[in-house]
Amino acid sequence: MNDAVKTPWHLWLIGGLSLLWNAFPAVDFTLTNMHSEFWLAQYTDAQKAFVLGAPAWSNICWALGGFGSLLGSILLLARSRHAVTAFLISAVGLAGVTYYQLVQNGETLKKLLGDVPLYVNITIWVVLLALLFYARAMKAKGVLR
Repeated sequence: MNDAVKTPWHLWLIGGLSLLWNAFPAVDFTLTNMHSEFWLAQYTDAQKAFVLGAPAWSNICWALGGFGSLLGSILLLARSRHAVTAFLISAVGLAGVTYYQLVQNGETLKKLLGDVPLYVNITIWVVLLALLFYARAMKAKGVLR
């Protein structure tokens, strides 16, 4: 009996687009934490102080969120059921970053960047949850093994 499930075309489209989308937070995290002058030039001194002054736990959450999603996209393209776990880990990291940015430091961040962090966080949550639900659906259909 053949248990192989054909890979739907939309997996390649969603996987490819998510890989491009999720590469950004990994690059952002890496270049920021390497104190890249080129990358940090986009910030004012006050913004730079805020970003670079984040506590270790929020940086760990940032790494989990960014690299978790990047890994989830790679695993989705590899048709691995572990994509679901990677996206879940990313959600945990994103929850920590959201808490640090919008709950703990919401007023400070609003003064530095206006409403942009709120809208960026909402957008990231929507995309991440869509990817998580998509990966779960593909796993349930047997596309991810």
